[in-house]
Amino acid sequence: MFVAPGTYSGGIRTTASGQPGARIAYVSTERWGARIVPPERSASKAAWDNRGDYVDIVGFDVDGSEHRGGTRWSSGIYNGGSHDIIRSNHVHHIAQHVACTSNGGAAIGVDGYYRGVQAQVLANLVHDIGPAGCRFVQGIYVSTTGSVKNNVVYRVAEAGIHLWHDARNVVVSNNTVTGSNTGIVVGGGDFYHTSGPNDHTAVYNNIVYDNRMGISEQGRTGRNNSYRNNLVYKNSGYDWRLKNGLAHSGTVSSAPLFVGDIKVALPNFSLSASSPAIGRATPMHAAPTDFNGRPRNVFSGFDIGAYQH
Repeated sequence: MFVAPGTYSGGIRTTASGQPGARIAYVSTERWGARIVPPERSASKAAWDNRGDYVDIVGFDVDGSEHRGGTRWSSGIYNGGSHDIIRSNHVHHIAQHVACTSNGGAAIGVDGYYRGVQAQVLANLVHDIGPAGCRFVQGIYVSTTGSVKNNVVYRVAEAGIHLWHDARNVVVSNNTVTGSNTGIVVGGGDFYHTSGPNDHTAVYNNIVYDNRMGISEQGRTGRNNSYRNNLVYKNSGYDWRLKNGLAHSGTVSSAPLFVGDIKVALPNFSLSASSPAIGRATPMHAAPTDFNGRPRNVFSGFDIGAYQH
């Protein structure tokens, strides 16, 4: 299904499932051209609630900034299906004026409560999520298996990327996370259908910069998680907090030297020519293209973060 540029009322619910060789795709014909906004009288907590399997949601602008009545959105894109792809969306100003309760919320939620598995969250722009100081609202939230790659996440009340509940075997790579309470949380607890722990999760090639806390393991985590070739720097509370005697390797501990000023409304997080992130990533688990779809060139080296220089 192709969606033309325009403004559309949210509270969307999709339940149809595709097949491995015949996926269902909802695609904005222009990147961020199809804008989803709160309706006049919102009846849903989510801008888009997908329960179908083998579904792609691609290229939408999910904008929760103009609440007009009814239920406030605590979720941008909520995904409860299996083998789904949430790609190249702009999800912003979600859950900013909701009550801070343990019900939580997220810009993009990949949930295993309905037994969904193996979802991919790829190259989305996520920012201005949650009320300030609320520890229950996340940027990208994963509670099952899957991958989170090439996303740009900033100004989130709690974690830019948060793994919890039944999360395990998740690949978190080539993301840029800044300006949030915590950069990346790898955790497990309050289990739905497993007894945990979060194990065999790989956190590679991410920039985690200028948050209050950097990369943190919480709850029940295993001994087979791995942390390689991340740039982790200037997180005021701590940069790293791992468990089970785990250590990180290949870490770059210096400023990423982005092209633009990160304090403006829509920062430019691409890498300047002098960035220490250039050529410092490992090809293992790296996305083949970057946030903008540019190839990551193995001949010139892979770069850390969402952008290839």
